[in-house]
Amino acid sequence: MGRSMRYTRFEKARIIGARALQISMGAPILIEVPEGMVDSLDIAMLEYEMDAIPITVKRE
Repeated sequence: MGRSMRYTRFEKARIIGARALQISMGAPILIEVPEGMVDSLDIAMLEYEMDAIPITVKRE
């Protein structure tokens, strides 16, 4: 994981959930998706693992 910030499990769930919603609404997919993978949640989790999600967490 090349992330500079460690996310809590709640932040991770929020990031993946928000990205899955974007994908399900037609947002472009940012990675090469394996053949047969069509579920937006699976794609979002793969994007998260590959550090390709353009969402950041702002902490105070």
